[in-house]
Amino acid sequence: MNIESIVGSEQVCKGTDNGDLPSYVSAFIEKEVGNDLKSLKKLDKLIEQMTESKIQVEEQVLTISSEIPKRIQSALKNAEESKQFLNRFLEQETHLFSSINSHLLTAQPWMDDLGAMINQIEEIERHLAYLKWISQIEELSDNIQQYLMTNNVPEAASTLVAMTELDIKLQESTFKFWHKILKDKLTSDFEEVLAQLHWPFIVPPQSQTVGLSRPTSLLKLQTSYLIEYSLPASPSVILPIQIMLTPLQKRFRYHFRGNRQTNVISKPEWYLAQVLMWIGNHTQFLDEKIQPILDNVGSAVNARLEFSRGLMMLVLEKLASDIPCLLYDDNLFCHLVDEVLLFERELHSVHCYPCTFASCMHILSEETCFQRWLTVERKFALQKMDSMLSSEAAWVSQYKDITDVDEMKVPDCAETFMTLLLVITDRYKNLPTASRKLQFLELQKDLVDDFRIRLTQVMKEETRASLGFRYCAILNAVNYISTVLADWADNVFFLQLQQAALEVFAENNTLSKLQLGQLASMESSVFDDMINLLERLKHDMLTRQVDHVFREVKDAAKFYKKERWLSLPSQSEQAVMSLSSSACPLLLTLRDRLLQLEQQLCFSLFKIFWQMLVEKLDVYIYQEIILANHFNEGGAAQLQFDMTRNLFPLFSHYCKRPENYFKHVKEACIVLNLNIGSALLLKDVLQSASGQLTATAALNEVGIYKLAQQDVEILLNLRTNWPNTGK
Repeated sequence: MNIESIVGSEQVCKGTDNGDLPSYVSAFIEKEVGNDLKSLKKLDKLIEQMTESKIQVEEQVLTISSEIPKRIQSALKNAEESKQFLNRFLEQETHLFSSINSHLLTAQPWMDDLGAMINQIEEIERHLAYLKWISQIEELSDNIQQYLMTNNVPEAASTLVAMTELDIKLQESTFKFWHKILKDKLTSDFEEVLAQLHWPFIVPPQSQTVGLSRPTSLLKLQTSYLIEYSLPASPSVILPIQIMLTPLQKRFRYHFRGNRQTNVISKPEWYLAQVLMWIGNHTQFLDEKIQPILDNVGSAVNARLEFSRGLMMLVLEKLASDIPCLLYDDNLFCHLVDEVLLFERELHSVHCYPCTFASCMHILSEETCFQRWLTVERKFALQKMDSMLSSEAAWVSQYKDITDVDEMKVPDCAETFMTLLLVITDRYKNLPTASRKLQFLELQKDLVDDFRIRLTQVMKEETRASLGFRYCAILNAVNYISTVLADWADNVFFLQLQQAALEVFAENNTLSKLQLGQLASMESSVFDDMINLLERLKHDMLTRQVDHVFREVKDAAKFYKKERWLSLPSQSEQAVMSLSSSACPLLLTLRDRLLQLEQQLCFSLFKIFWQMLVEKLDVYIYQEIILANHFNEGGAAQLQFDMTRNLFPLFSHYCKRPENYFKHVKEACIVLNLNIGSALLLKDVLQSASGQLTATAALNEVGIYKLAQQDVEILLNLRTNWPNTGK
């Protein structure tokens, strides 16, 4: 029997590949027949199946064997045809390459001749164009000359403008020639008119009737010049204003340069005041006479601002020359900065000088000058802080005798310090760049921190007298500074600085994503670090005061703790209820300290103080007096009278319902003073309550909300006036 017919070609191949065909056949027979002789009946069917499988495999092999040669033959044929096509293309390419080379050799002389001709044509065209422009310029020059001969200067200026508009790359000598002639002519005429007007005006001008026509023509001769400072980009001052500024420039340089008595480096206010006076004296004339002329020719220039800008150049030049001479003299430099800031303020507020124009702040923002400004500002601020803290009136409020004004009880040193910070802000807020403003902001934060440290040092000297006047004044100062900084954080100016700081921090990766997010969402402010430190100091100081008063109150309550609560007469046995004598020291101490601190602390601080004190006092009375004793009916009534009619009213001046701040004591008094029936019922309910909700409802019904069920059960057991049940 053929093995393939028995086990199938695929299985035989697999067995052969594994190199163990006999074993595989044996295993197959063992699987199909086994040891059961009855299984031999299957052999016929098995042989039949294997024979069919053999026939199918042979047919597949024959089919594949017949197809493969055909495919190979077809592929060979295609390859041969491709080779023939490729050979033909190569022959054509060789022929074409040869033809092209032959054509190029033949055409080369023609190309050389044609290129030479094209170059000649282009040169002739350039010559023609040049002659054309020369002809136009000669024609325009003739026109200008004729206009000047007939004294028609406006038309001459218009013709010169037409000449400048010619888009040609020729020498500018012709233009410069006529520009100088026209400029000199117009300048001379304009100066004659100004002389008739008695220009410049040393005092405010009277009404003038002389006609002005030359500025219109002068505008057409405008050229630009460069300014040698790091100033905002801007066009040069228009030519008519330049001419009008000339006599003032001469006067300025005469008086404020060289060895003149008016050129005193320690008196910058002299030349600054002079410039402001010139601007003021000429404002009306510029607005009423010059501005209409500019408007008529469609110019967007504001004559008054253009005049101010020209004079500002004189100031900037003077500043740039003076600053290096006084940079390291603190007093002179500080005086210069003060005068410049006053000058800038009047220039912007009175004369409406735009912040986008070049100003003295740009000179002060130069690196060397700016760093010196910061140093001097810090030095003088620290000196003022030393002075204000060493003053005899440092801790006294300026408004101590004016109740309505003195709500915050701010000591003089704190108010002076915040005024100093406010002045610094006013000095740097007009700086041209946010980066410079941020550097000043850091200076302010450093000063706040320095002042906080100084307050802390003084406070530590007063620790033993934490209820004294100076200690309270320091606390008021800390609270005032923190409050003002929190208000400043919402100011538009500081919000803009916060946005600028956010951009800087984002670029430098100096903050975490959380901190950046808080700044961006306005959850935090530029003063948060300072405010947090001040608030911590305030809390520590208040805590020390509360602890001090609390110790005094505990000491005064030692006899009250030992009151005989078990044997006091009931309310029915007394004609009138009166305060326990042992409670008097406690209440007197408490009253005196409350009055003292109410007078010495501002309202907001005193409110925090008494609420912190009440919180400790409530727990103390509850734990040390109530839970530490047992009460008969008279003792419970006396405790309730002492608390509700004497202790609680001490605080009624500060809030409407003081008992709500003594929740432990108030509710303990309720439990201790329940009538016998209600107390028994409550006790039974609490002992038999199936759930928390039932117990809570029962407690709420008698007015208990703060105390827990276990606390109430303890309080009920402190009562001694239970009926005798025989148990």
